[in-house]
Amino acid sequence: MQFIDLDKQYNLIREDLNQRFQAILESKQFIMGPAVTEMEERLAEYCGRKYCLSCASGTDALAIPLMAYELKKEDAVFVPSFTFFASAESVVLAGGTPVFVDVDETYNIDTDSLSTAIERVIAEGKLNPRGIIPVDLFGRSANYRKVLPIAEKYGLFVLEDAAQGFGGSLDGKKNGAFGQVSATSFFPAKPLGCYGDGGAIFTDDEDLFELMKSIRVHGHGSDKYDNVRIGLNGRMDTMQAAVILSKLPLFERELQLRQEVADAYSEQLKGFFDLPVSEDGFFSSWAQYTIRAKDEAHRSRIMESMKEKGIPLMIYYPIPLHMQTAFQYLGYKAKDLPFCAAVSRQVFSVPMYPYLDKQEIVHICDCLKQAAE
Repeated sequence: MQFIDLDKQYNLIREDLNQRFQAILESKQFIMGPAVTEMEERLAEYCGRKYCLSCASGTDALAIPLMAYELKKEDAVFVPSFTFFASAESVVLAGGTPVFVDVDETYNIDTDSLSTAIERVIAEGKLNPRGIIPVDLFGRSANYRKVLPIAEKYGLFVLEDAAQGFGGSLDGKKNGAFGQVSATSFFPAKPLGCYGDGGAIFTDDEDLFELMKSIRVHGHGSDKYDNVRIGLNGRMDTMQAAVILSKLPLFERELQLRQEVADAYSEQLKGFFDLPVSEDGFFSSWAQYTIRAKDEAHRSRIMESMKEKGIPLMIYYPIPLHMQTAFQYLGYKAKDLPFCAAVSRQVFSVPMYPYLDKQEIVHICDCLKQAAE
């Protein structure tokens, strides 16, 4: 059994994908070819944004808008600690300082912790609050009903990290459409993934779009040899765009299939583990189905038992960002963000992809329940 099985999906798009690849090979437009422009247009329409800017990775999708905001070291950007490293790494790469915030039982940014952190930074007077990076973790939207009013109150930009949440929505609004600018990843394991690295940025702000477009290609001006600012090499390969275009017709159906898999897990595992929180208005893309053991020792026993049965589990994430070695210079202690520190020792994720069949789900759940006891 695989944690994510891409074979079944590939068999559905094989013919279309081969045709797209052949056209690219014949055109010799391997970087930023016509397929990239087509993909950008279709993704902007899908999200309900005016502009989509493709890029080379999900990390670039975060770093490019942050570079556009011209962060300085004294600029604070508030980031949940329970997320992938790139969510905060991008802040440092762009010149700013991440300020870590706790998460709540949804694993997304805790808005009470966020407000407290903003007020603390203002009171200390060492950093200047500039922005917030809410993360749509495991496929579920952050609580933008609360995040956006907080950002407006303090005059902060919101950069939505929808790397795991693309395809999800809140109150009918697609992930990728929240805040001044949004970022997503097309890493192969994502709900909408390519066959390598790739990413995209979404905004309704034309000036910001044009600035990010320049930064994406070495800060170019009127032509590629007129460099008017510091940028990076963030272009997307045409073949990766072709993969996204081949997958798009399947995407909505796959999101529904993911929901059915999640529902089946929840039905089978209720009462045995702390399960993902379900609330009205939140539609998850289910990048992961993540549950919690009682403690770290309990999780270790479950992981070992499932490994013996040939069922892969993954831990996202064993070390919260405020405890990472790279961020020791910021001076955080584990107890500063207690829920992040606790859940990092409890969480684990089970196999999740659209084509996981019912018999496989029942087998996984039966083995998990045995391991839990």
